[in-house]
Amino acid sequence: MALNWYFLRVQVGREDRIRESMARRVKQAGLEERVPQILVPTETVAEHRGGKRKIQKKKLYPGYLMVQMDMDEHVWFALRETPGFGDFVGARQQPSPMSPEEVENVLGRMDTSRQQPKMAVTFNKGDRVKIKQGAFENMDGVVEGVNPEKGTLEVSVTFFGRSTPVSLGYWEVEPI
Repeated sequence: MALNWYFLRVQVGREDRIRESMARRVKQAGLEERVPQILVPTETVAEHRGGKRKIQKKKLYPGYLMVQMDMDEHVWFALRETPGFGDFVGARQQPSPMSPEEVENVLGRMDTSRQQPKMAVTFNKGDRVKIKQGAFENMDGVVEGVNPEKGTLEVSVTFFGRSTPVSLGYWEVEPI
């Protein structure tokens, strides 16, 4: 039995319900061995709002599911008949399995974000910001660099007539 990973198109916003429905259909058909995993690819993102850290899951690919399966007509039928199912990603007649590198990339990204939530940074280089707290409170600056892994910004602040680089958490600034 050759288990490969496939991407499926499904209705956007209903990925979790469709995944549950597919899992139920697979179980009812007795195909659990042929379809061991159905995943909604997500990553864990940390945001700061109102001074509080909030952790939430965000879909990596809205409107898609990842399914590990051994493709045959029984599996094909069980999945295709699930309400909300679109189609398989790949060729029209025969779905294309994902490459091992693609699978490792997506699963690795999901696992990494679960262990260390990614910071949601909404700033870009060149954005003008106002510092909300700290020694430079109420000063304006320009974003010179963004580090999304750490959730920090390099902000250039004019201090005593000179441009001074300052490293700040993105929750410490607001856009102007």
